[in-house]
Amino acid sequence: MSSHAPLQITVDDLSGPDIAALLTQHLADMYAHSPEDSVHALDLDELRKPEITFWAARDGGTLVGCTALKELDPTHGEIKSMRTATDYTGRGIAATLLTHLISEARARGYARLSLETGTSDFFAPAVRLYQRHSFDFCGPFAGYTEDPHSIFMTLEL
Repeated sequence: MSSHAPLQITVDDLSGPDIAALLTQHLADMYAHSPEDSVHALDLDELRKPEITFWAARDGGTLVGCTALKELDPTHGEIKSMRTATDYTGRGIAATLLTHLISEARARGYARLSLETGTSDFFAPAVRLYQRHSFDFCGPFAGYTEDPHSIFMTLEL
């Protein structure tokens, strides 16, 4: 991140070409590292559903990451589409986005925040990030089923 201003995290309407490009890359990576029936990433139309809030992270005007929060019920949220732009990995963007999501989940009064991610080495940095933020491994939730290609994690708020 540049030193001139802090990362700007704002709700995004998913209409910009930079968001579309980042999510296209995100989906391509998910399909490259997990079997098709084990990919749970959402496309642009699915991310526009009313139970989902989507945030873009920008450094100046440059899109550097994104994430989404899906309300499963009034006490439980799910992290979706956590992604850092390829040229910006390793700079703390994902940690900043995750801290933002945890704060938002608490502000909404959720008792729990959960997620699904993959099991291949590609997903190891994400699992480590969630563990550093006190997420614990759990079983499937919200209609997911046991899958050797999925890891489920949750954080009691």
